[in-house]
Amino acid sequence: MDILSIAATGRTPGVAFDFPAGQLRLTGESYPDDVATFFGPIFTALRDYLAVPGDTPIRFDMELLYFNSSSAKALMNILQMLEAVAKAGRPVAVVWSHEEGDESMRELGEDFAEDLRHVAFSLREVPIGEIG
Repeated sequence: MDILSIAATGRTPGVAFDFPAGQLRLTGESYPDDVATFFGPIFTALRDYLAVPGDTPIRFDMELLYFNSSSAKALMNILQMLEAVAKAGRPVAVVWSHEEGDESMRELGEDFAEDLRHVAFSLREVPIGEIG
């Protein structure tokens, strides 16, 4: 699979994973009725991609306006997969975008960043209305 593309809904994020380019992106909001059903194929595709050795840098753009606690666990799983390949020497960058004044999302990004040692993690504040 070269590209994983899932359109956003009112409850699920948009997914744009361009594996050959190393560009991964989640946008919108994430509070699916069944987190395992939604994120299961994403985990599988990402695991398969990361299992193939490569040196293409990976960039994960996290552009969510809101996510629930179940989605937070799924996001941490994604970040842990990326941390593992970064630890093995592959360049990985995570860009956590949050809207201006959204202290909650900024703080969540800071919390996630604390668990990552090998991933280059950055916070990016964007004007209101540019995420999602």
